[in-house]
Amino acid sequence: MVTTYIHKFFWFSGLVLLQVLILNNVHIGGYATPFLYVYFILKFESGVSRNELMLWGFLLGFVIDTFSNTPGMNAAAAVLLAFVRPLFLGLFAPRDGLENVSPSFKSMGNSSFIKYLIACVFIHHMALLTIEFFSFTSASALLLRMVFSTLLTVTCIMAVEGVKK
Repeated sequence: MVTTYIHKFFWFSGLVLLQVLILNNVHIGGYATPFLYVYFILKFESGVSRNELMLWGFLLGFVIDTFSNTPGMNAAAAVLLAFVRPLFLGLFAPRDGLENVSPSFKSMGNSSFIKYLIACVFIHHMALLTIEFFSFTSASALLLRMVFSTLLTVTCIMAVEGVKK
């Protein structure tokens, strides 16, 4: 039990530092920014309660917001992701059971895991970037940022998953 929280703490710290120090400064073509910190929320075991997941999501978003000077934007998007994650996990997980297993290519299969990633990351980016834009006057630019940032983030998560195998 204690070792799992220590493991989560190191992942939490590593992803926060990576996001704040490096990835927040990456803007490919002015449209794509990777938000790799969502990987922390997506990799929780399937048996974790929604309340615990939302608490972790809030803490993660709050820390990112504190270092990025974006008051509440990442926290709101991370809590939304933590709230809808069990729904998407149930939707895309194999029916033969995903009892207390961490979502991955191995546990869910390639197609299901990629669908799960894309859906969850797009919901997070939709919330985060809509709050950031706070306007629908340039809806096409907002949609482009959502799509390209989602693709970049999913690609980064798949790279991390490939290295972790």
